[in-house]
Amino acid sequence: MEKNRVILSLLLCGVMLYYAMPHLVLTTSSLQGIFSISWLTFALFVAGGNLSSLLYAPRRKKAGIQKNSARKPLRQRG
Repeated sequence: MEKNRVILSLLLCGVMLYYAMPHLVLTTSSLQGIFSISWLTFALFVAGGNLSSLLYAPRRKKAGIQKNSARKPLRQRG
């Protein structure tokens, strides 16, 4: 489930960047330009964090092997 959440976050970040790029003004030195540059910086941090989470996630073993190894036999009294 974690992988699905990371992929969804990456897709949403991409959609927001696609929608915002035509509206951001980077050529001015006013408050609008500072906001645009900071917004793009934070969006790239989000994309980079999610991408690194996706690439460097520990690999899981096959589901069948993992389930069997997680179960421990119950002790019987007697």
